[in-house]
Amino acid sequence: MSRAAEDANRRLLRARDAMDRTYTQPLDVAALARIAHVSEAHFIRTFRATFGETPHRYLQRRRVERAMFLLRQTDRSVTEICFDVGFVSLGTFSRTFSGIVGAPPSVYRRGAALGAVPTCFAMTWTRPSSFGEARARGLD
Repeated sequence: MSRAAEDANRRLLRARDAMDRTYTQPLDVAALARIAHVSEAHFIRTFRATFGETPHRYLQRRRVERAMFLLRQTDRSVTEICFDVGFVSLGTFSRTFSGIVGAPPSVYRRGAALGAVPTCFAMTWTRPSSFGEARARGLD
């Protein structure tokens, strides 16, 4: 890998790390592009080419991952969790959650009780996958 490619990847990783730190905030593509030192359009294209999804989709998936944790570990309402992870609409949250996980948040919460299993298995089982997205599109 060339030095230029390594530098480009490092800048994209910095932008992705910024998204991970501020996932509850609205997505500001312009600010992320500035972190990566590229234009907005180039940032979106290279982010997708590098990570396999757009910055917006990555942010949605990170928010859903956090929501999954909160649904499993707390008794807070779905609405509270929706707003805490950065969604501004319960309908968008439910639709996005269902598309990524394959079940609505309330159904996921009822079925998310884990028994005594090793942490590595629990993390793998609870990680969102593309299966829910494929099922939503009728590709399963």
